[in-house]
Amino acid sequence: MALHDELTAVQRCVDDLVRTVGRLEQQAGADIAGVDVRRVRTDTDHLRESVALLRAAASPPSPRPEPTRRDFVTISDTPYDRSLWTNTGDVDDEGLGGRDRHAP
Repeated sequence: MALHDELTAVQRCVDDLVRTVGRLEQQAGADIAGVDVRRVRTDTDHLRESVALLRAAASPPSPRPEPTRRDFVTISDTPYDRSLWTNTGDVDDEGLGGRDRHAP
């Protein structure tokens, strides 16, 4: 994964953590409320800010190059010269071996 993708994944995880800590704080009420929950909430907020600073400092993802337009090549309908396909003795048929040799 690219650095930008990794930082985005970390940002999502931190956001999930902040939401979960917020729900915990609401559900806990007076049972565990106090300094401990505030400390966890403050730490998650600082973590969120730190990840945001990392993302800002990282270089933005390089844009994908646009595909280059290729010009079409016109292929003639006229028949090929038959002499291209004759075995002149110095050219082996592809994968078949020479005229005077046989496959193993």
